[in-house]
Amino acid sequence: MSQPSAPSEPPRSPEAAAPAGLGAFIAGLPKAELHVHHVGSASPRIVAELAARHPDSPVPKDPAELERYFTFRDFAHFIEVYLSVVDLIRDAEDIRLLTYEVARDMARQNIRYAELTVTPHSSVARGIPDLAFMEAIEDARKAAERELGVVLRWCFDTPSELGLPAAAETVRMACELRPEGLVSFGLGGPEIGWPRPPFKPYFDRAIAAGLHSVPHAGETTGPQTVWDALTELRAERIGHGTSAARDPRLLAHLAEHGIPLEVCPTSNVATRAVPSLAEHPLPQLVAAGVTVTVNSDDPPMFGTDLNTEYAHAARLLGLDAAGVAELAKNAVRVSFLDAAGKARLTAEIDGYLAAWPG
Repeated sequence: MSQPSAPSEPPRSPEAAAPAGLGAFIAGLPKAELHVHHVGSASPRIVAELAARHPDSPVPKDPAELERYFTFRDFAHFIEVYLSVVDLIRDAEDIRLLTYEVARDMARQNIRYAELTVTPHSSVARGIPDLAFMEAIEDARKAAERELGVVLRWCFDTPSELGLPAAAETVRMACELRPEGLVSFGLGGPEIGWPRPPFKPYFDRAIAAGLHSVPHAGETTGPQTVWDALTELRAERIGHGTSAARDPRLLAHLAEHGIPLEVCPTSNVATRAVPSLAEHPLPQLVAAGVTVTVNSDDPPMFGTDLNTEYAHAARLLGLDAAGVAELAKNAVRVSFLDAAGKARLTAEIDGYLAAWPG
């Protein structure tokens, strides 16, 4: 997650954002999401449940009040609100509740598979034992698949602003305590002031342990950060990567080597990485042959969800239903889901398109 420097735009429904007739198609479309954060997915409904568990917290316990609570005045206020939510996660049961309820919100959007970016260091540093953390997310993952039909996998994310000690602790947990659902290793937080190359030893260890490399890069900084993620961190996918549009050589490299960008349109506007949705470089990336996936990043905090992000992408790219379905299949194809799972979800998308009356 890159943090916003100003309040995000008001939320829009997928019906309002999508070209005529596509809102309903997008809402029912089976989808995969590859770039979405664990705590950042805590909706007002989930936060209210957590706040009710901890009545000493200043966080409102009424979901209606929480809608207003999640309206950010400025950067400092965003940090204040985000940390107040983090402070609600105090024990393994909180972790389990958060994770399962995030999956419940995904199920409502017909998200079948998600790679959820989890930052274990934040919880462990606050006193939750590392093994208890792993057991909680795994218990929620198995219940979500069994009861909600949502398949979850984990990306363990290092918060860049906490530096190399946090990276060392995160890769230790990833490699030594490795939960069954863990598939990748990431790097989030601020880019400015936190270059990618110093994190290379930790990515090397994660890759040697069989994890995939999926760092954030090139959202709030320039193309060089993306190059560094590719050359130093051996990135297989890039989180955000919107600044690649400014470097034709980088675009050609991404296209030639099939390295996808995890694009999050509303988040990119909220962080001021791009000036507006109308000016988002998504069409330029696609025109250059770069594989893109559409994602929501920190959806409640940016007033969005995955359906709305698909609607924005459909408008920016001029897609019809078949084009939106292809975009959904992109995410499945470049995910770290097993081959059988990919085949099932791709077939479900094709079947949904074939049955669509439009």
